Amino acid sequence: MSFSLFKATAKSNWLIFLIFFAILLMYMTVMVGMYDPDSIEAMNQFIEAMPQGMMEAFGYGDTATSLATFMALYYYGFIIIIFPLIYCIILANRLVAALVDRGSMAYLLATPNTRVKIITTLAVYMAASITLLLLINTGIGLALSESMFPGEMDIPAFLKLNLAAILLTLAISSICFFFSCIFHETKYSLAFGGGIPILFFIINMLRNIGGSNQWLKYLTLYSLFDANAIVTGEQSIITLCLVSAAIFLALYGVGIIIFSRRNLYL
Repeated sequence: MSFSLFKATAKSNWLIFLIFFAILLMYMTVMVGMYDPDSIEAMNQFIEAMPQGMMEAFGYGDTATSLATFMALYYYGFIIIIFPLIYCIILANRLVAALVDRGSMAYLLATPNTRVKIITTLAVYMAASITLLLLINTGIGLALSESMFPGEMDIPAFLKLNLAAILLTLAISSICFFFSCIFHETKYSLAFGGGIPILFFIINMLRNIGGSNQWLKYLTLYSLFDANAIVTGEQSIITLCLVSAAIFLALYGVGIIIFSRRNLYL
């Protein structure tokens, strides 16, 4: 790994990190502020009055009974999935495929660093930035919850939920990174590296509607992540963590190997 390249990569991508940090912070602040233990039943009734199919598609089918389940449903059921997904797609494309497409990768390859060292550094930066983004989000969530509603948050359940969210997002990022490593042009990197995770997201929305769509859970990684079931203890995160870690390590590893061996038309 090249620390100078890592620092340069962080410097060139800090604005994207800051934008998504601000988005997550805004939604976290709004969602925690919306919680009112005295009127949570009224909130549930309002959600139930909305079109049921639409609410279920966005993961709002259950009802909240505490601050932890409120956040699981209305923040971790949708916000913490869609925005990190977009961040992964943009970042993976910028780190590898866009550099190859523009010819900028030639400058990196002209340095004393080997291909393996370069692509490993970029992979480490991507995984580290995603982890840092979601860890900061976790800390802010806890700080806001304890300052606004002391003692209301189930901290162990909240931490478990965030661990699951981080590992799932890393697995999704590995798909984006893998396709960014194997294509020369950004249009293909985005089509596959972005298209497959987005397809997973759409399939999961269809699955949430219920009925005869339950078989769709076998076609998306997001079916492993039931935020409400995780905080209530109805779902263990062991399977999600093992599957996500395996995908994350495998696709990052294969992506590094492919990039280090393929011909680059720079």
